Amino acid sequence: MSGLEAASVCCPYCGEPLELWVDRSVGEQRYIEDCAVCCRPIELWLRQEGDEWRLEVRRDDE
Repeated sequence: MSGLEAASVCCPYCGEPLELWVDRSVGEQRYIEDCAVCCRPIELWLRQEGDEWRLEVRRDDE
């Protein structure tokens, strides 16, 4: 069973909607991915809260 799934977010810099692939099978994780539109670094934090998964998106300079 794969933990890979699509997540829809908005870039915290340019506001454009983005679809990212996240892999829940590796557990909680933090990583940086560049926006496909404005190329700025987005900090992503995938974490589990009870039975639910949450993806937080922040600017790299916050």
